Amino acid sequence: MQTLIGSHDCHIRAIEKAFDTEVVVRAQEIKVEEALAPAIELVIEKCLERIQDRGRLSESDVLYLCDLAKKGELKTFSIKRDAPVVKTKSGKLIYPKTIGQTILCSALENNNIVFSTGVAGTGKTYLAVAYAVSELKKEKVEKIILTRPAVEAGESLGFLPGDMKEKVDPYLRPLYDALNEMLGAEIVEKYLEKEIIEIAPLAFMRGRTLNDAIVILDEAQNTTKAQMKMFLTRMGRNAKMIVTGDITQIDLIRKKDSGLTQACEILEGIEGIEIVHLHDSDVVRNPLVQKIIERYAKVE
Repeated sequence: MQTLIGSHDCHIRAIEKAFDTEVVVRAQEIKVEEALAPAIELVIEKCLERIQDRGRLSESDVLYLCDLAKKGELKTFSIKRDAPVVKTKSGKLIYPKTIGQTILCSALENNNIVFSTGVAGTGKTYLAVAYAVSELKKEKVEKIILTRPAVEAGESLGFLPGDMKEKVDPYLRPLYDALNEMLGAEIVEKYLEKEIIEIAPLAFMRGRTLNDAIVILDEAQNTTKAQMKMFLTRMGRNAKMIVTGDITQIDLIRKKDSGLTQACEILEGIEGIEIVHLHDSDVVRNPLVQKIIERYAKVE
């Protein structure tokens, strides 16, 4: 019961805030407004499942569950460990580790375009690549296309040495790391040669129609509004688009010009498009990363 209520009743306060109501806890009883009782009861049931499954509950877990309840999606949502997203080259199974990641995996499965935002370490890029590899292995798509804005922190590709692949490679290292872990470096190199995996700067998408592919746009916070519109309208038949980014790390001169921020605002609610916002509690790197993010958030 104490885990359910949370430190200083933080989980109960989260439910009150989400539903704009009062929740009264006395001994083993929880009293709520009658009209909201079914939805809140479902949230509490799922919270208890989470505690039984993982032995813990976070405030963001509660907020995720409240959000799903308000959308009418909580009844069918499983917070337990689902089927693996994909298996790595070494045979390790990749599962969603947090409620936010589980929501993201469900969104990837059920939508044609998914936006995934979150701070470093929340798994948004890793899970996007894992899902793309899984669909490729099942032969549901013919190729994976990886792209991202070519400008970061004021440096453009034109100033970097080498051909286009050599210019782009450093920017796409996180995507390569994930691909190598899941497929192995040799297969990745083979797929690159055969263009089963294609890597290109975002600017090279103009004029194309992308068919039978999963297209991942990484570091999307640094796209302009025009670039984001151009990218999204490249979508062809049997295609899925996954857009990932961290809106706390926009490198554009004017942060309000970010195409990711605008897209998340204006495309909300369109059937076939899902927007998933991952939180600090979804960080699955070294536990110190989450603490570092929390401290920096206080001073920014």
